[in-house]
Amino acid sequence: MARLYILLVVLAVSVIVYALIECIRSAPSEVRSIPKAGWILAILFVPLIGAGLWFLFGRPRPGGPVPQGPRSGPLAPDEDTAFLRSLDAQRRQQLREEELRRREQELRDRDKSLGEEEQDNNDGSTR
Repeated sequence: MARLYILLVVLAVSVIVYALIECIRSAPSEVRSIPKAGWILAILFVPLIGAGLWFLFGRPRPGGPVPQGPRSGPLAPDEDTAFLRSLDAQRRQQLREEELRRREQELRDRDKSLGEEEQDNNDGSTR
């Protein structure tokens, strides 16, 4: 029974040491969930739980870099799809407004010319 306890203690210490070494050797930009210093403190102060959480949630993903979330800095205008969509929507709205103004002007011109013709007809019929 004592051998089993010794084996479990050696196994636990091995897991903790391995997690700590892996955490220290990993690049800070690759560490997930919390900062690297937080993981080191978690592994040291809550050894088995901290090591287990490191393996589940903190260690870098195998096979490549960590997928980055949205960039914190501003995007260039040609990289920002939302900005490009808004520009396209503005352009279409301006085209619609210009077309509407052109048609309204055509209607006013037509009404004006019809009014003048009617005025001429009325003036001619009274004489």
